[in-house]
Amino acid sequence: MAMKIERQPAIRTTLQPSNHPYLTGAWTPQHEEVNAYDLAVIEGAIPEDLDGIYLRNTENQIHQPLGRYHPFDGDGMIHQIDFRRGKAHYRNRFVRSRCFQAEQEAGGSLWGGLQDKPSLSRRPGFGAHGSLKDSASTDIIVHAGQAIATFYQCGEGYVMDPETLEQLGPAPWVPIDGISAHPKVDDRTGELLFFNYSKHAPYMHYGVVDADGRLKSYTPVPLPGPRLPHDMAFSENWAILNDFPVFWDESLLEHNIHAVRLHDLPSRFALVNRNDPTDIRWFDAAPTYVLHWLNAWEEGDEVVLDGYFQNNPTPDPLPHDGGLGAMMAHIDEHSFRPTLHRWRFNLSTGETREQSLGDQLVEFGMINQRYLAQPYRYAYSTTTRPGWFLFNGFVKHDLETGESTTITLPDGRYASEAPFAPRVGAEDEDDGYLVSFVIDENQGTSECIIIDCKRFAEGPICRIALPHKISSGTHSHWVEREVLERDKAARRERMMGVAA
Repeated sequence: MAMKIERQPAIRTTLQPSNHPYLTGAWTPQHEEVNAYDLAVIEGAIPEDLDGIYLRNTENQIHQPLGRYHPFDGDGMIHQIDFRRGKAHYRNRFVRSRCFQAEQEAGGSLWGGLQDKPSLSRRPGFGAHGSLKDSASTDIIVHAGQAIATFYQCGEGYVMDPETLEQLGPAPWVPIDGISAHPKVDDRTGELLFFNYSKHAPYMHYGVVDADGRLKSYTPVPLPGPRLPHDMAFSENWAILNDFPVFWDESLLEHNIHAVRLHDLPSRFALVNRNDPTDIRWFDAAPTYVLHWLNAWEEGDEVVLDGYFQNNPTPDPLPHDGGLGAMMAHIDEHSFRPTLHRWRFNLSTGETREQSLGDQLVEFGMINQRYLAQPYRYAYSTTTRPGWFLFNGFVKHDLETGESTTITLPDGRYASEAPFAPRVGAEDEDDGYLVSFVIDENQGTSECIIIDCKRFAEGPICRIALPHKISSGTHSHWVEREVLERDKAARRERMMGVAA
């Protein structure tokens, strides 16, 4: 059966051609929105036991930037591929944030970006920075049957139907300081855990949303000043937040200059009691910065946390004729050098123990979500092209044996963050697939690849053509069909109960 494509009405764009490294190549913005049914298989076959939805957030600048463009300034677009009974369907939509709508009405950019002076913005901005566009372009998760797109420096959190990508507006429970990217969903309790941060005291909060989408608690986690946390983790009884020594220079911040540097301070971790959020335990650790965590769990008196330790969190600029060397270095993993790392926090003694879990440069990790907040064995990381924020491979880590297996894509092919998708009827932890979008710069096309994690070293077992070339971006999410249908049914029952 031939692929059927339904194109949506065109959006208004003013973006001009340029040689900017993150507006060209694999980062060329995609402005077309489509529905595509019965995608063509290029190679292999779609597994019949792959049943669910892969969601991917990307940055796609729509309008000509007011100043110096940073890839994290781009407008959020969700790409979705839906697998069922050996077939795949695709659709993509911009996140219709308030800022998206305002710039569509204005016919151009209204906000400066991460590298610009705040005074460049033509309207008051959003997030901890205070002058940025809330593009909801960083992360994407699914909670209680609804997808939520979030912005890394704290935004409103925009809700979509994960199957149709219907826009449902800002999440009604989000507090005035917004929510950071990387809220977490505990499938055991149905809760969504989130944090935010700002430039005013107490500088950080921790919140919990219940399975009914109601704000259950919102607790201050006081910090000494403005900080730049990016991710959080949780175990069965503890939420884990952080205070890293990489944050804005306070003397320059007084002049509204947002310059990040490494301070002579330890890393600090806040363990927030999930049963009593006012019970917060602080732990010191070696100075670093961590973008992303993998998992956390409890062993006796200890809470164990795995993530990616940056060995050089404030790298020197890379050579670049356009003056973008500092930006290029801070999003290049070969510059800030993240490696897999483990922290152990002893609740009885207050001590922290740390160990490196390898010296390979990796980040953007995923695990089998069924093992969140539990001991686990397998993790899946990405590798990147030196000098660039472009994924060029995947690593399967066996944390029990210490062994790892690496897949490297051919030159000119760049992947997306790849969540683990459990096989229907899975019997153990690595019984499933990695799913990823790939941008092929050699052919000017994009596709979806599927990797069988039981046969990881063999590489993709299936390649599926996408209807257009997509842009690179940041985060992704997998939701199992069974979980999605369960949560949607529960939501409908609750709404009917309220209506009655």
